[in-house]
Amino acid sequence: MRPVLVVDDEAELAEAVVAALQRHGFDCIWVTTLAEAAERASDAELVLLDLGLPDGDGLTQCAALAAKAPLIVISARGEEVDRVLALELGADDYLAKPFSTRELIARCRAVLRRSGTTRRTVVRAGDLDIDIDAFEVRRDGEPIELTAKETALLMALAEHQGALVRRSKLAEDVWESPLALVQRTIDTHVSSLRAKLGVPPDGGTYIETMHGAGYRLRR
Repeated sequence: MRPVLVVDDEAELAEAVVAALQRHGFDCIWVTTLAEAAERASDAELVLLDLGLPDGDGLTQCAALAAKAPLIVISARGEEVDRVLALELGADDYLAKPFSTRELIARCRAVLRRSGTTRRTVVRAGDLDIDIDAFEVRRDGEPIELTAKETALLMALAEHQGALVRRSKLAEDVWESPLALVQRTIDTHVSSLRAKLGVPPDGGTYIETMHGAGYRLRR
């Protein structure tokens, strides 16, 4: 899989974006100028472009970069005129800062899905089909209705099916909060999720508790 090219000179934000992408299985390249972006875009699966860069306005390069790879603008400039212009110049999406990493990952997957450059990742657990990219869960073809947080929690477990996912990682990836603030919330959502998923064909539970550590989605 080709990398995601992150074009942003704001180090703290760019590092957070790269870390979030890597946690969700993306390879990344980080550059800070339009000149570097122009050199690397052809090798990228997706470009995340800030507009205020040291060597110019990212809008001037939207069309050229979008011709090389799917493009999402990530910018503090949230005015309608900037959003409309970026989209008209070829950007596939526009995400105004500040944004949650969960929304960023969802938008990246949506753009890649629309562009046809990535396959959906469907995890099979018993009689469940967990479509990570589409954010859907089905049993025997029928959708299971979950809340947004329950779905995000299940997707986080599905991305590491068969392996322990620590509560601290779930707190960071799903709630974007320290574990101390959301530990009871995590446990409550796991309990609710188990109730909605029901019992696997062979009995037991889809989500196993690893006592004192976290949870694991059965294979």
